[in-house]
Amino acid sequence: MEQAKVGKFIAECRKNKNMTQAELAEKLNITDRAISKWETGKGMPDSSIMLELCNELDISVNELLSGEMIEMNNYDKRAEENLLNLNKSNEHKSKMLLQSGIVILLLVLIIIVIGLYKFAIQISKSNLDSTLTDAQSIYEINVRINELEEKVNELEKNYNIE
Repeated sequence: MEQAKVGKFIAECRKNKNMTQAELAEKLNITDRAISKWETGKGMPDSSIMLELCNELDISVNELLSGEMIEMNNYDKRAEENLLNLNKSNEHKSKMLLQSGIVILLLVLIIIVIGLYKFAIQISKSNLDSTLTDAQSIYEINVRINELEEKVNELEKNYNIE
C-alpha cells in the first residue's frame, strides 16, 4: 500500500465531489490537518473511519487501499492484494512494536542496574565512613589508655609501688 498514491487518490476523489479538506473533515468529525496528512502521503486514515470516508467519496475500501478506481473484472484480485498488503503492514508494525518494547525494557533494566550500583557504592561509602569513625575512636581510646598507663607507671615509681 503506497501512502502517497492513496493520498493523491483521496485528494482526487474529494475534488471530484467539489469538497474542501475542511468540509470533508467536518463530515468525518476530524480535523482538516488529518485530511492534509493523508493527501500528502504522511499518514493513512484510521480503520475506524475508512468506511465513512469511502461513503463520503463514493468509493470502495479496496479502491481506497489501492489508491485507484478498480474495474469489476480486477476487483477480486485487487481485494486479495490489498488484504495481503494490510497483513504485511500489520506484521511490520507488530515487529516494530515488539522491537521497541525490547529496547525500552533493556533501557529500564540498564537504569535499574545503574541505580543499584550507585546505591551499593553509597552504602559502601557509608560503611567505610562508619568504619573509619570507629577506627578513629578506637585509636583515641588507645592513646588515652597509653597516657593513663604512663601516669600509673609514674605514680608507681613515685610511691615505690610494685
